[in-house]
Amino acid sequence: MTDEIRLDGKVAIVTGGGRGMGRSMALALAAAGARVVAADLVRENLDQVEREAGALANAGALTGITGDIRKTQDCRRAIDAALERFGGVDVLVNNAGLLPSYVYPGRFLDDAAPSRFWNVDDDIVQRVIDTNYVAHDRMARYAVPHMMAKRWGRIVNVTTRLTTMNRAGGSPYGASKAALEMASEIWMKDLAGTGVTVNILNPGAAVDTPGFATAEEKRVATSSGRLHMMDPDNMRAPIVWLASHATDGITGMRYNAAAWDATRPASEQAALHGRPLGFELKPKGNADAHGVREDRPAPFRG
Repeated sequence: MTDEIRLDGKVAIVTGGGRGMGRSMALALAAAGARVVAADLVRENLDQVEREAGALANAGALTGITGDIRKTQDCRRAIDAALERFGGVDVLVNNAGLLPSYVYPGRFLDDAAPSRFWNVDDDIVQRVIDTNYVAHDRMARYAVPHMMAKRWGRIVNVTTRLTTMNRAGGSPYGASKAALEMASEIWMKDLAGTGVTVNILNPGAAVDTPGFATAEEKRVATSSGRLHMMDPDNMRAPIVWLASHATDGITGMRYNAAAWDATRPASEQAALHGRPLGFELKPKGNADAHGVREDRPAPFRG
């Protein structure tokens, strides 16, 4: 990164912090000096992230907490771990999620059945909504009072491209991410003037992360040009910037990680690849290099 952003003294919680984007963001925050609680279902994943964080120079501490954030008690355990082990909660990264592959396995294969909402079982719909929206709402509600007490905090929600949310065959995944998008806008307004900001970090492309697709699906989809896979480490530079004092007062924005150039100043990249939360799209034909048709007015500052 061009910017040398330090997060010494800050305490962050990253849900889904054991692999994929969550792992990349947890390690990036720790490398910048933050003390990190990584919450994940799988203990082995967390053991590996703890080892990786321990090998970083000038890093903060990282501890892994196993649990299922769909359960109230496990959300509270993650908050309590941050308070008891590190003395506070400054940054919440709502990253854990069930991917479209959970709803429609094999969707990238030519012989896969069409994805249609009426074919989805009740329990799958409930699990996706509970994981991708309800759990994040719960984590934010539990974390915010601690942030407000210090008049400083960061909530960063990981959603997806707006054009992915309303894609045919994308329910309930797209609906769950749209719910978090609109909730983020509401939270931003509710928290105006408190020192706590709410922003979205959007991967901006399909992410090469465990669970996104099988090896055969990725081979078929990438060889045909239907799929371009983004490295989860693209999330590192923007998440460190979003968690820092450099973004004091910047709230209600969504940032495109796929387009972010970590070799350039973060403030420059944020101006290029950020836009306000919500569902306003540019007219067809004005898409950027990543196919995102989104206006980019000035940030909301509250």
